[in-house]
Amino acid sequence: MNSRSSREDSPASGEDEIVEPEQGNVLSHIISQLRPGADLSRVVLPTFILEPRSMLERITNFMAHPETLLPMSTIDDPVERFVSVVKFYLSGWHIKPPGVKKPLNPILGETFTCYWDYQDGTRGYYIAEQTSHHPPKSSYFFMAPEHNIRIDGTLKPRSKFLGNSAASLMEGIAILRLLNRGQDKEMGEKYILTQPNMYARGILFGKMKYELGDHSYVRCPEHNLVADIEFKTKGYFSGTYNALGGTIKNEKTGEVLYELSGMWNGEMHLKNCLTHQKEVLFDGAHARHTKPQVRPVEEQAERESQQLWKPTVKAIVARNHELATDEKTKIEDQQRDEAAKRADEGVDWQPRLFRAVQGGPGGRDEGDEDLDWIINADVASHDPQLAAKQILSIAPIVPGQKAESQSQIPPHQPQHSDTSNQAPSQNPAASTAAADSSAASSSGPGPENANMVRVDTETAQKFVDAKEQ
Repeated sequence: MNSRSSREDSPASGEDEIVEPEQGNVLSHIISQLRPGADLSRVVLPTFILEPRSMLERITNFMAHPETLLPMSTIDDPVERFVSVVKFYLSGWHIKPPGVKKPLNPILGETFTCYWDYQDGTRGYYIAEQTSHHPPKSSYFFMAPEHNIRIDGTLKPRSKFLGNSAASLMEGIAILRLLNRGQDKEMGEKYILTQPNMYARGILFGKMKYELGDHSYVRCPEHNLVADIEFKTKGYFSGTYNALGGTIKNEKTGEVLYELSGMWNGEMHLKNCLTHQKEVLFDGAHARHTKPQVRPVEEQAERESQQLWKPTVKAIVARNHELATDEKTKIEDQQRDEAAKRADEGVDWQPRLFRAVQGGPGGRDEGDEDLDWIINADVASHDPQLAAKQILSIAPIVPGQKAESQSQIPPHQPQHSDTSNQAPSQNPAASTAAADSSAASSSGPGPENANMVRVDTETAQKFVDAKEQ
């Protein structure tokens, strides 16, 4: 079976994009299920609340516009380059299903990998893992080696009930690096990105509506540039849905260079404050995004997102409420059982593909502390072929790659082990790939990585060579 990919037009935008006519509201769906003596834990949320994919997969929306992603590293002027990063940042928000949809909550140790084949023959790679369950943390890594672009991020959603609305407070950051720019020749030019919060309105009465709200930021510390972007929620008596506004300014001098305005799911405008010229920065209403390509489900391990959620997704798409809940509950019960077993055995769970950030003065990841977790492998910054080999050694990504092993319960380490002063062990396969460039041998995996998903380096090299041919 071939890997799957597609290109899709964005859904219609505007105030008419509320719910499908038959959806009604959540409260009516819940009330209709209540009977004397009913088990409230089995009350089924309506199918339209669940998006048929995991949050780990949904994050790829932000890499789905190669036309805004790939040019960033080619722009010489720092301010114009910063504007291109803001354009890239804003280009992913319009990608959403109609109405109000909630992605499936990843379970601890769930992983998702994918890739994009670009028109110039290069490739972008994405790896994600659920690194924490309480609180939820989704960590991810993206790299387009030939284009000198790397993104590391951790998303930390936090839910809050607000009467007739529910909020997902999207904490966490992403760090984008342009590896061919900046004073640091190894780490590149750094951009720090935050996210707006998400709101579901009308969850108890009225029509449901999805909104983005509050301020988010794009910062480039090296050039003292910051974009303060406000995603505006509609007021009771005024305003409109999906509006945004903001500024791009020099934080050191306070000078406002550009003003941002428009609709995050439609036309967004950029106004030069010096020349007063206004232009369309990005048009989300007519943009076509590029979905990532994913290995066939039959090649995926049991804890990879599309394999893990396959029965649930099938039921959601078929609008079979009861079956979707049954399948979803099986996975959630499995996660609880695993947590109980670890507690009984006195062990701490550790991610397979990511390691804890080593921050602080002089630390390996100084300045990246807010990421919490970062990919557990060395990836070359200036050697695209080696970088591709290293990335493909971390986990299976392209069709034909298979994991050597995957434990039923994620790898863990005894609580009594004193690892506070030890550096996290490196992904052994990726370390081997890095060692190939210097003929150095790789050290063996530590106990917390003993059951890590691994891809042998010879297999990884085979896929790199096949791509080049």
